[in-house]
Amino acid sequence: MKNVSVVLLLASAGICILASVQISAVQGGPVSQGTTEINTESNCTGIEILRGRDGSDGRDGRDGRDGKDGKDGHDGVPGPPGTDGHDGVPGPPGIDGQDGHDGVPGVTGIDGKDGERGEKDERGERGDPGTRGPQGLSDGGVTYTRWGRTTCPGTPGTELVYAGIAAGSWYNSKGGGANYLCLPEVPLYSAFTPGVQTYRGLLYGTEYETGLGAQSPLSAKYNHNVPCAICYVSTRASILMVPARNVCPAQWTLEYSGYLMSNAIQYERTMFECVDKDPESVPGSSGGIDGALFYNVEAKCHGIPCGPYVAEKELTCAVCTR
Repeated sequence: MKNVSVVLLLASAGICILASVQISAVQGGPVSQGTTEINTESNCTGIEILRGRDGSDGRDGRDGRDGKDGKDGHDGVPGPPGTDGHDGVPGPPGIDGQDGHDGVPGVTGIDGKDGERGEKDERGERGDPGTRGPQGLSDGGVTYTRWGRTTCPGTPGTELVYAGIAAGSWYNSKGGGANYLCLPEVPLYSAFTPGVQTYRGLLYGTEYETGLGAQSPLSAKYNHNVPCAICYVSTRASILMVPARNVCPAQWTLEYSGYLMSNAIQYERTMFECVDKDPESVPGSSGGIDGALFYNVEAKCHGIPCGPYVAEKELTCAVCTR
């Protein structure tokens, strides 16, 4: 144990403090006790301060205890890739795989050159003619009007579209249509204006004018109104009305034959039509009220050769399809 006396002289703000400190300590051990005496003077006048020699350096203290382990550091930067390893030893051969699918066909090659023509042989005997095939269909068929009848002929492929009554403009009217129409028996109307209009076209029933000063083979139907029929032919594609003949050209089919008729030369012009040779009439129409009229037609020897043609003979007609 050592006793150490330390005298401290502190000067602060003009006040001198003299302190004497006695410390008891065991070498190498902690300080046990200490005695301190402090004298204070109001000033430091007259006090001589003695400085002792510097003490020897103290011994090094003991090493401190090991600190705790620090936290793990961050991952370092990846190193450069290593060099490729050596190839391994080849393995044993594998089992054969299944056959693949057929490939896409290649492009067609260019046609080769024609071979040389063979020698001509003797002509063989002509074979027997084959049986005739059925009638083929035409491109759409044709329609025509059968004047004077309410039915269509019985030729193959011909059928009735509708039956009606013949009509046209008043026989001596300067206006209206020049053609004859086959009106359906029952009309259908859209919007209309009631009352009689000053300017309009008019249709009238058509009469056979085949009596009195217009005698003809159809005189039994004089003043009767004319019926009509619209006929459709599905197996033929062309239609022809032949005037002055009651038969058709070769390879054409006769639909019907009759007499060529139109308005009289004293009145307004109309179309020429072929009226059936066996005409019918509209029931209850024998009153002779005029309207549109059908007169027989004759050839005049004026530019028409009267050799084959004969004046004053009623001309015939034929309606043909093919």
